[in-house]
Amino acid sequence: MPVAAAALIEADALCFSRNEERIFGPLDFRIDAGEALLVKGDNGAGKTTLLRVLAGLLPPESGRIRLQGEDFGRDGFVQLAAYLGHRHGHKAELTVLQNLRFSAALQGRHDEALLERLIADCGLAGYEDTPAGKLSAGQNKRLSLARLQAGERPLWLMDEPYANLDLAGIAWVNALVQRHIESGGAALISTHGAYAAPAVPVRTLDIRRSAAHG
Repeated sequence: MPVAAAALIEADALCFSRNEERIFGPLDFRIDAGEALLVKGDNGAGKTTLLRVLAGLLPPESGRIRLQGEDFGRDGFVQLAAYLGHRHGHKAELTVLQNLRFSAALQGRHDEALLERLIADCGLAGYEDTPAGKLSAGQNKRLSLARLQAGERPLWLMDEPYANLDLAGIAWVNALVQRHIESGGAALISTHGAYAAPAVPVRTLDIRRSAAHG
């Protein structure tokens, strides 16, 4: 019998508390290559906190995180995953192209043609020399999503990727996720909106009930 492939990321009895108040947990879930996990919950339910814990930015209270079968390690995470947080994460004084070039270089990539394609795809063609601080909220979100793609990591952790986008932008995000999943990647997406419906295999995790289903 063939051995099942290890999940890209897996949580086992994962809990987090703040000031002795339980924020979420215990949570058990896994994300395999070729699927998306949609984390749902109201504002304040702990979605952002969960993603920050999975990204190693906050320590869990208890439980385990495994990456491809191995206990969580920062080096392993950087090689496996890309994280899109609530804040856009790029520098306001740098231009669109400079921010994207910097993000790609951190991942060891120096392909100017790739950067041009990402800028065109995210709808920022013509804004290459515009400082990020002069972009709208929606344009900054598009730049963040372009930066997410620059590293070509198989696992995407996406915190509210639909925020600040219009309907065309929401459809564009779904197309990004669909392409990523169909190429063998995986995504964990948090949302409290009604627009998260990429046409890919999707399971849901409602952290109010602390149970995965789908």
